Amino acid sequence: AVVSTQSTGCLDGAQCLLKDDGLSVPCEYTSYLAPISSRKLFNNVSSQTADAVGEDPFHMGYVVRLQAVNVLDKVKPCFSFHHPNRGDKIDNSRHLTLDFTVATETMLHGFAGYFDARLYRDVYISTHPDTHSKDMFSWFPMFFPLKQPVRVHSGDHVSVDFWRVVDQTKVWYEWALSEPAPQAIHNSRGVSYWIGLFS
Repeated sequence: AVVSTQSTGCLDGAQCLLKDDGLSVPCEYTSYLAPISSRKLFNNVSSQTADAVGEDPFHMGYVVRLQAVNVLDKVKPCFSFHHPNRGDKIDNSRHLTLDFTVATETMLHGFAGYFDARLYRDVYISTHPDTHSKDMFSWFPMFFPLKQPVRVHSGDHVSVDFWRVVDQTKVWYEWALSEPAPQAIHNSRGVSYWIGLFS
């Protein structure tokens, strides 16, 4: 849902090669989330088997072109990163609880992840629906599915926890719905979906 799940580690790792007045491209980026209803995406994930994807398909994020999707509330910012990161201790792990209010009765199937990035000065790229870069087809949003879809009604409160977890060798996302119906953490400890870090 960010420019690249690995990008923060890559840019931080290359920072030792950067002069004190050097610039990073991108220099900052933010990920965003929104609750969505999409029977099509849910069915696509459901049709996967553990043998086909290697693990539980509901514990993975999917880079997809969002079609046949109903976004249930405003897209909200999630995690932000800035480069170069001159902090004494660099930790790109993140956790955030996001709250939404749905405006219609439907099924909640998961969450859409978007990003925008400032590459340099006033040059941006974005998959955010409000600021999507014109004619950009090389980056797509992500879909974070819920294993158990939840019926929601107009005015219902939706609360989700998202984690970006980093260890010595990999990075992954975890997510858990807490309202209106609590669910277990998806992709706990990166059991099904992770990306290796460059060493």
